[in-house]
Amino acid sequence: MKVIDVKNTIDKVLFTVELPENRPPKLLSDNGSCYISNELAAYLQEKNIHHVRGKPLHPQTQGKIERYHRSMKNVVTLDNYFSPGQLAVKMEEFVKYYNFQRYHESLENLTPSDVYFGNGQKKLKQRKLIKTEHYKQEKNSSKKIN
Repeated sequence: MKVIDVKNTIDKVLFTVELPENRPPKLLSDNGSCYISNELAAYLQEKNIHHVRGKPLHPQTQGKIERYHRSMKNVVTLDNYFSPGQLAVKMEEFVKYYNFQRYHESLENLTPSDVYFGNGQKKLKQRKLIKTEHYKQEKNSSKKIN
């Protein structure tokens, strides 16, 4: 991967995703040559993006992206693609699904967008309230039967 590829990817993300004003984006990367270049550092500074590099020879730092890649492979490899365009469409669908619809156990069964945009705690409180109300109803209905 080259610096221009990283810059193009970041530009596409910044164009596609609405980021909250109070949370500037971060880039977590390994220490590949494209990520340690001065050109990328200047670009990230211009875009106000904080860059965090993983510890050398410590792949666990990249655990989340590695898990994402495994999930993506499991979904995308189920079909045959007859052109790069078909694969690109499927990849975009997967990214939207993964970030906005798929519940993640490690995020307390929230979506990454819920957590990132700050809606997670509100949803967890709503779930707890629903659960409490359900238990109250169950308890009351069991009393009526006896």
